[in-house]
Amino acid sequence: MIRGSGGIACVTSHRRQRHSLRVSSLTIAALKGQAGEIPLLAVVIAQLQSRAAKETKTGKPYLELSFADSTGSFLLKIWSDSPVFAFAADLPDAEIVRLEAKWLQNSYGIDARELAFHRPDDAALEDFFAGDPLLKARQEKDFAEIVRLVGTIGDPRLLALCERFLDQMGARFRRTAAARRNHHARRGGLVEHVASMMRSADALCVVYPDLNRDLLLTGVLFHDCGKLWENSYAEHGFSQSSTFAGEMLGHIPLGIECVNFHWREIMDSEAAAAWATLQPPAETTRLHLLHLVGSHHGEFQFGSPVLPRTPEAFALHHIDNLDAKLEMVREAYATANQSSPGIYERVFPLPANLVAPLPLLTDPS
Repeated sequence: MIRGSGGIACVTSHRRQRHSLRVSSLTIAALKGQAGEIPLLAVVIAQLQSRAAKETKTGKPYLELSFADSTGSFLLKIWSDSPVFAFAADLPDAEIVRLEAKWLQNSYGIDARELAFHRPDDAALEDFFAGDPLLKARQEKDFAEIVRLVGTIGDPRLLALCERFLDQMGARFRRTAAARRNHHARRGGLVEHVASMMRSADALCVVYPDLNRDLLLTGVLFHDCGKLWENSYAEHGFSQSSTFAGEMLGHIPLGIECVNFHWREIMDSEAAAAWATLQPPAETTRLHLLHLVGSHHGEFQFGSPVLPRTPEAFALHHIDNLDAKLEMVREAYATANQSSPGIYERVFPLPANLVAPLPLLTDPS
């Protein structure tokens, strides 16, 4: 049971409590991968990320709660006639709960029948804060890959800029999501996104050797750095916080501010004197990097204050878009129901139903 600001949040029978001990426990990612049209009895331990009181077009009130763990997040609607409606309304912010239900999933998202709230015991809380071990290991590997690729940057100004950022902002970077939903929307998701983009950029520079590799790799690292103030997490927990700066400016202006701040710091350092004769000049290099940050969404309607105007800007925009789209596709295959054999229900914001990919060729011999 949970005790919150509104008292006991859920009362269950002894029979139900004994039965719940035998229910399998899933991460949010596993729940999305396993839930479908047939009810799935399972427990999910998650942290309340946000709560909004809403009404249907006919005036029926409901709550929309967002829950998160280390692997992702999901929205859950709780209707006013649900026995847990009042308790859900009184849950303290960022509360960690044990959700037991018969779970379903359709094109509208996750639904829960016979939902009950419980307080996790100390052992369950410790496991929850440790996060999914496989995801944690993957993110550690991705961060090491970012550090490795940064170390290959030849321009000493861009190298110093990247190393300063990773040294001073690395901890915050490693707990930031790439988005609030849609792709890499989890603690550390930005590290996964940036590492994948860096590998793509590195490979693309082999195909297109005229691209400025140093600039492009630096642009990848900094293109979403403003999300450290827009999509970051507290040091402890999986509830994605909102900040005044993030709401007032958004991640592109914040990213430009971040680049400028760290650029000024490295240009005021003792090493800057040795860079005075380097070509292209420092100011030109800085403006090209700022252009990558400002133009990476590709269009005015998607939030970019300027359109791509250089080869590296076009490359960065498409690398970013490709990685985001393929992550959405990967998750859609894992979570969407099949409406017909090999045809998956559409998952927003993808433009259409997905079709099962062509398998890799195998040799029957």
